[in-house]
Amino acid sequence: MRTIVRLAALAVLGPAAASGLALAATASSASASSASVRTSVFEAQVVSQTNAARVRAGCEKLRVSRSLAKAAESHSREMARRDFFSHTGADGSRFTQRTKEAGFTSQPMGENIAWGYKNAEGVTRGWLRSPGHRRNMLNCRSTLIGVGAVRNSDGVLYWTQEFGK
Repeated sequence: MRTIVRLAALAVLGPAAASGLALAATASSASASSASVRTSVFEAQVVSQTNAARVRAGCEKLRVSRSLAKAAESHSREMARRDFFSHTGADGSRFTQRTKEAGFTSQPMGENIAWGYKNAEGVTRGWLRSPGHRRNMLNCRSTLIGVGAVRNSDGVLYWTQEFGK
């Protein structure tokens, strides 16, 4: 399968998130072999792999926030359903607004998005190789995470990580 490479540098800062950069990710084509894996397994793996990277960098592990996970899944679902890739929602919303609408009452810190990665290991590795994404993931001020992975009608995965404190 031909590899599709997309790299977008979309920086998003929340009002109080001075270092909470959010950037889009490089992607590769999806695989039918991973189509049967439930996305909730992938979401848990992304949290685990993100926490492993944080510990290696001297940060505390992130705790899963249901409201951040709801915002992440909702944004991934919207991108997958509407076939677009952006930190800005189809309605013009930013991640700070979406996390609030999902019930998150603390401080949003950043958002990572990606599409096309076949599994959690691939998307986590891709984010960690991108300076902006890595900054979001290894920001020791963040204490909470939510991850959403949703397949479009062709089985391509759309990924979102939301960070907060």
